[in-house]
Amino acid sequence: MARSLVELLTAHAQQQPERTAYRYLLTGDCDGDVQDLSYARLAHRTRAVAGWLQDRGLAGSRALLLHPPGLEFVPAFLGCLAAGVVAVPGVPPQGRSQNHRALTRMKRLMADSGAQVILGGREVVGALHTGAEHLPELDAVTCVATEDIPDDAAGTWRAPDLTADSVAFLQYTSGSTSAPRGVVVTHGNLLDNERIITERMGHTPDVLAEYGGELTLSWLPVYHDMGLMGPILNTLYLGATTTLLSPLHFLQRPGRWLTAISRYRPHTSGGPNFAYELCLKHATDELVDSLDLSSWKVAFNGAEPVRAATLRRFTETFRAAGFRQEAFYPCYGLAEATLMVTGGAVDAPPTLLDAGETGPHAGEADAAAVGCGRPGTGITVVIVDPERQEELPEGEVGEIWVAGASVAKGYWRNTLATRETFRATLTGREGRFLRTGDLGFLRDGELFVTGRLKDLVVVDGRNHYPQDLELSAELSHPALRPGCTAAFSVDAGREGEHVVVVAEVAPDAAGEAEKITDLVRSAVGEAHALSVRDVVLVQPGTIPKTSSGKIQRRACRAAYLDGALAVIGVPVTG
Repeated sequence: MARSLVELLTAHAQQQPERTAYRYLLTGDCDGDVQDLSYARLAHRTRAVAGWLQDRGLAGSRALLLHPPGLEFVPAFLGCLAAGVVAVPGVPPQGRSQNHRALTRMKRLMADSGAQVILGGREVVGALHTGAEHLPELDAVTCVATEDIPDDAAGTWRAPDLTADSVAFLQYTSGSTSAPRGVVVTHGNLLDNERIITERMGHTPDVLAEYGGELTLSWLPVYHDMGLMGPILNTLYLGATTTLLSPLHFLQRPGRWLTAISRYRPHTSGGPNFAYELCLKHATDELVDSLDLSSWKVAFNGAEPVRAATLRRFTETFRAAGFRQEAFYPCYGLAEATLMVTGGAVDAPPTLLDAGETGPHAGEADAAAVGCGRPGTGITVVIVDPERQEELPEGEVGEIWVAGASVAKGYWRNTLATRETFRATLTGREGRFLRTGDLGFLRDGELFVTGRLKDLVVVDGRNHYPQDLELSAELSHPALRPGCTAAFSVDAGREGEHVVVVAEVAPDAAGEAEKITDLVRSAVGEAHALSVRDVVLVQPGTIPKTSSGKIQRRACRAAYLDGALAVIGVPVTG
């Protein structure tokens, strides 16, 4: 049995050297240029990066990875693992301003991880050197473009002595409710979670043979756990083939994702709920007529609330192209559990529950909750009262706690946060549990996620999930951008908590600001019996989000209180 992904890579390179491990669509289009990386070439470049790191005495250190979309990230990441270096995937700063948000995050990751080396793409490394006066941190760091590491460096590589407890990489959390923290993922965590992904998503030897090894297609950022653990590392775990395209190319033209699925016919592909909404927004009869999505067996949906209405509309729109409702695969995971915790059943429709209902429902658009499947083998999920820290009976909402071999070691150099999050104990249950900070309930063994513990809006003693308020607001007018609304509460002193909704709108909708504001108030009021104090319409792309696209409600709340939002029109105050 393999002890690491490095051993699996060596085996695949020996058994199927010419098989394509990864292909990258340079323009995002199937008829554009394509780069391929075979298992033999991947293994050689991995050893070259590893040998280069070992020759400089960097084994045991941390390496910050800053690669633009493409194939260079893969041998860089695996080269770190093969050298006994702890990889730290980061968001590469790009553009003239070096993307202030990415630059700030990069500095934070460098400081927290204590990275001694930066591996990146040529353009990124060149830009970092050009702006060195603004980055004094670079003085103490070795910085190299992985393309410039020579092939013959592979000759000096020495296989490290890796165990299940050896640290593989630091997966920095996206920071939706706090500053990013480095989750310490071991080689044992990696292998266990890849096993769970394989089992839950039905990536069996028979399926791989049926699909000719074409396992996954992905536009997801590789520095985020969903884009790394699934498309990149599950492909390597199984010796399969994955097709990649840039997140930017997908965002520019969402139809590229579906066109690539139609062309390469993978078994699995997916993303957060907003990705399916974007495809719907840009769907045309011409696009649908050009597609064949019949091979798409696992359309996973995770990382943010899964919307029943999205599943229904996507199925209706793309049914003519061969897409089936049974392909939808809601799932739940988090970096602290390496990635996957629960997943749906392959070839079975998602489980939908109506408000107050006691059993599965056929699938109306207003279903209150979408099931995220059952835990993988070896994973334990319990629902706990977060105050009393007692297990709750089935059907009751509480904090989701997780245990199993996929749960990471803890947070890098943060003993207090590790103890609070990873060392929870429960009466009547053996072992320690991970406190996820997510809310949900179990029904017939299936997990339903309802929100974030710290994001709850509490008004007049009633709990409201901000995701529900945001969805009601977004559906009130077509100019409101999907997945770009933040709802939160502010302290109004003696008057208690007041609700605020901040929403991005299309630039040409400024003249309708007052009308849109009224519609948002009405929609939230009717659906939730809740009065909205302020509705603030802002420019596209200005609501704070994490690296994985999650709304940072607390950061948005802070910007609102500081008067720092990029407002369109004048917000109406009630």
